[in-house]
Amino acid sequence: MAQVELIMPKMGESIMEATILKWVKNVGDTVEEDETILEIATDKVDSEVPSPVSGTIKEVFFKENDTVEIGKVIAVIATEGEAVEPKDTPSVREESSTTPVYSGNGHSNGHESTPKPQPEPVPATAEIERSGPGGRFYSPLVRTIAEKEQISQEELEHIEGSGMHGRVTKKDILAYVEQRTEAPQPARPQAQPSPQPQSRPATAATQPAVSTSGNVEIIEMDRMRKLIADHMVNSKRTSPHVTSFVEVDVTNMVNWRNKNKKAFEVRYGEKITFTPIFLEAIAKAIRDFPMINVTVDGTRIIRKKDINIGMATALPSGNLIVPVIRNADQLNLLGITRKVNDLADRARTNQLKPEEIQDGTFTLTNVGTFGNVMGTPIINQPQVAIMAAGAIRKKPAVVETEYGDLIAVRQMMFLSLSYDHRVVDGFLGGSFLRRVGDYLEKFDVEQSI
Repeated sequence: MAQVELIMPKMGESIMEATILKWVKNVGDTVEEDETILEIATDKVDSEVPSPVSGTIKEVFFKENDTVEIGKVIAVIATEGEAVEPKDTPSVREESSTTPVYSGNGHSNGHESTPKPQPEPVPATAEIERSGPGGRFYSPLVRTIAEKEQISQEELEHIEGSGMHGRVTKKDILAYVEQRTEAPQPARPQAQPSPQPQSRPATAATQPAVSTSGNVEIIEMDRMRKLIADHMVNSKRTSPHVTSFVEVDVTNMVNWRNKNKKAFEVRYGEKITFTPIFLEAIAKAIRDFPMINVTVDGTRIIRKKDINIGMATALPSGNLIVPVIRNADQLNLLGITRKVNDLADRARTNQLKPEEIQDGTFTLTNVGTFGNVMGTPIINQPQVAIMAAGAIRKKPAVVETEYGDLIAVRQMMFLSLSYDHRVVDGFLGGSFLRRVGDYLEKFDVEQSI
């Protein structure tokens, strides 16, 4: 009798865990190959997990709303018609845990068929939160080790992390435990009040108390908004942000689109917006300045040879998602337009595939859509730069002609670039942004569709 383990799939290079939203199939249900077994969610996108084989769901190890690490076994599928007793809802066995088992040798164990003796109980410490006060994420394994070694949340915040975005890895926390010469300090008991609590110095992570009295409405953040909030705080903690601005005369670009948009739609069945033109200019400028297309790993700079540009897309809920146009530099304006329209339409109906929001190397956000003239966007980690396009407005501007300088009504807009000052200096950031503006200003108004 063959049994196949269903594991939590990898959803992207920066995705380390996923949350189970719904079990579509229960224990005892039969499934066909490629039939959906469960729905999961990451901080990027919701997705369905298909069955790799035909068979019967024999066992599940996690329940709905559990957060599971990538690569862990989440269910077992029995093939060849093994009889399995049905159950109404999936549940986790009492001895199962949603976090890896931590042993004293520093290894993390996955699902094991033979239960091991439980360690002697240790004095309890306060539960370690998934996100610390400073916004740093702690994996289930790190939290397990911290609780076992009686490391408090406050103590954990002071451990320097070597992982992506400064995360504390298993290696970091085990090294800390090994070097720790003092006895672990348990959390301060509440029965030991401070004589003057108001005199304690405030820290960056301390948030002021919020009054909920009076005429207020309390709105709980949805899952995506919580994740966006964590990412924004983490990005500001990771990258020293600098923003540069340029004003661009896009009269030729606007006139060309106004002249050709109807013919373009008739000929290709696609509506052309300004976004594909911005993306085309960005792709050209990245080729000119390849060091804007990098990520940072500790003290190493990793230059990405693929130019994969993400475009921030507003969802009906008000949240944002960033689908990616891969190899944008290898597409012409028509190819980029088709990609933009397809990804934007499917983003708004929650039909994006996980791979369509992964591996971006640069991001564009169009704040002009909301009537804003400029913006200072936050970098989409682990990238090092993001560009915002402001609203296009008619303005009087100086135009150089063969007869001298003239004042004329022109279509003008601001572009802004936020960049990671660890690796992108003002010269590179400013030169790249100016080059994007140059490509837009030199747009060929006579080019055919």
